[in-house]
Amino acid sequence: MRGDWMKEKANNDAKSDKLINPEKSVFQNLREENEKRQKQLEQQQEELQKQVELREKQRREAYEKRIQQERLELMRMKQGLIEESELIPEKEEEEEVKLSFWEKVKSFIYLNKWWLGIACFVVLLGGFLIRDYMSRPRPDMVVLLIGKYGAIGESENLSEYVKSFADDFNGNGKTEVEVYYIDYDSKEDYANYANGSDTKLTTQMQIADAVMVISDHDFSSMVVPDEVFVDLSSLFTDNEHIDKQFFYLKDTDFADRVGVDRSKIKDDTFIAVRAPKRVMYASKDEMQETYNKDMPVIEKIIDDLSK
Repeated sequence: MRGDWMKEKANNDAKSDKLINPEKSVFQNLREENEKRQKQLEQQQEELQKQVELREKQRREAYEKRIQQERLELMRMKQGLIEESELIPEKEEEEEVKLSFWEKVKSFIYLNKWWLGIACFVVLLGGFLIRDYMSRPRPDMVVLLIGKYGAIGESENLSEYVKSFADDFNGNGKTEVEVYYIDYDSKEDYANYANGSDTKLTTQMQIADAVMVISDHDFSSMVVPDEVFVDLSSLFTDNEHIDKQFFYLKDTDFADRVGVDRSKIKDDTFIAVRAPKRVMYASKDEMQETYNKDMPVIEKIIDDLSK
């Protein structure tokens, strides 16, 4: 009896131990279960990876085997051992489509319709500009006014003043002088770009329409005066308003002649004459022709303003 009682007590003590710390058993079971599932997942992933690698290896081996077989078949065909091969099917020759002349024309127009449209527009525009240029009345003389001279350039007074010394050179029965005003300031790059002043200035200096230039040193500093302009001091000796290539207008009656306040004429505002020489869009002979026509008028203007 005593032995049975001792055994039952031991069992009860063991149960009591389990009841005293039940959380330890629960966490251990969860951890063991998670480890078991993790191992199973890793085994499954490893098995899947092996299957993928096996399929890739089989595919690569099959491809290499097919390429090798095709090479062998091709060598046998080149050696004349066989005439054709199922592995290397013959390419069907494309039947050449023969088009008539008009069909070729239609096809060309269809395939190049955009470029042809642009080309037609350019040709039409060019023809219009040429026609406009050829039919435009040609003035007897052109004067370039370059700089910040809006008060003069926007008025007809300068044109009328120059016209008073000019003649009907083109024989159309009337005397016409055109002042080509280019609003230009070397320190205002954006304004020059927006107004197209750079393009206008470059164009006018590369054609032979005008040799008389009214400007200032903001412009002359951009060119080489000795190469671009005539030395007026050699033509008008002892003229107090002339310094080499420039006839200065500040201390003359030029402002009164063109109807502006004298403050509008800068200290370095001048008249200069372009020297006859070959330029981009005109030959030396064309420049010389304009010079011979306009120079007598310029001489009269200088004489008038030197009084």
